[in-house]
Amino acid sequence: MFKKEDKRATRVRRHARVRKKVSGTAERPRLSVYRSEKNIYAQIIDDVNGVTLVSASSVEKDFDGAGSNKDAAAKVGVLVAKKALDKGIKAVVFDRGGFIYHGRIEALAQAAREAGLEF
Repeated sequence: MFKKEDKRATRVRRHARVRKKVSGTAERPRLSVYRSEKNIYAQIIDDVNGVTLVSASSVEKDFDGAGSNKDAAAKVGVLVAKKALDKGIKAVVFDRGGFIYHGRIEALAQAAREAGLEF
């Protein structure tokens, strides 16, 4: 009998494969993206020290609008890039979190690039 695979489990497996190769350092931290149905989250992480340096999401108090569309993802991308540049972080490694580089993930990445982050 055919068993339908759990979408979350397959994403977690994909993310584990990516994380084997992608790691953030103090010089070039990791820009990690998580997408839920209603919101989008981005963190810049130093994996060597295990520290989140910068975070931004569509849940924050000063965020206006819905969090579940490409416009919101672009706003979060600009916000995380602005916060990173304020802390002196210019170059990052992009971690798409096992999600397909399409739609909201792509919008966030492009907005962060346009705002000054290099990856």
